[in-house]
Amino acid sequence: MITAALVKELREKTGAGMMDCKKALTECDGDIAKSIDWLREKGIAKAAKKNDRIAAEGLTRVGVEGNTGVIFEVNSETDFVAKNEQFLELLETVKNALISNKPADLDAALACTVNGETIADLVTTATATIGEKISLRRMAVVEKADDEVFASYMHMGGKISALAVLKGADEKVAKDMAMQIASMNPQYVSRDDMPVEVVEHERKVQTEIVKNDEKLASKPEKVLAGIIEGKVSKNLKDACLVEQEFFLNPDQKVGQYLKEHASTVASFIRYAVGEGIEKREDNFAEEVMSQAFGK
Repeated sequence: MITAALVKELREKTGAGMMDCKKALTECDGDIAKSIDWLREKGIAKAAKKNDRIAAEGLTRVGVEGNTGVIFEVNSETDFVAKNEQFLELLETVKNALISNKPADLDAALACTVNGETIADLVTTATATIGEKISLRRMAVVEKADDEVFASYMHMGGKISALAVLKGADEKVAKDMAMQIASMNPQYVSRDDMPVEVVEHERKVQTEIVKNDEKLASKPEKVLAGIIEGKVSKNLKDACLVEQEFFLNPDQKVGQYLKEHASTVASFIRYAVGEGIEKREDNFAEEVMSQAFGK
């Protein structure tokens, strides 16, 4: 059954019209991902919004000490709590504990102890005293070699954090790359790091788009293949750090900037608060009517 909620979700992800979304969902048996591709193939939607709806509150943090770097996210229910002194102290405690203990995963992180209490206990205590649900959602510990450097940056007080490992970079280049990653949201360092299935999926979508373009119908197969590959490269370039425009000089690619400074980016992690989390939407008017009239 194609529900109004499904149609609404697809509209938010693609910007397509209601009837087009309903038709896509009907054709794809209610599958959102397939419906997005269907709309793109028909030329109705260009692409799904990368971050969907970022709705959860809280803060991310990044910290570096020696050859160890950490990045993590702690969520709260409201942005107001994210400014609470106890909440900010919890973030600092978590950061220090992660650097000291170097946990392998989230479960291990929650089990880390600080003055006899686990991180999980501290989060539970914060939830009880602050009055909102607090949670350590995700974390990563990154180790670098002696001849590598860390690049870290927090944007908007921690709404976005980035942690990267570079080779051959000085302090300025490192900071520039951390800011690039935070602001431009690449998914991979280069096309070499992009999974084959990601490229093949985009190629399939672009092939269908070209097939449905009457202006290209008479083109030779070899020419069409070139057009398809050109569209694939164009759509995927912003996902690759080195192919992005450098935020301080849009006329230059990040890869060119790095080459000028004899530097390379070995790896990076970027966290934005709440990405991928859906927050319940309450209709205030309906809630008031319900309480007043029992509807």
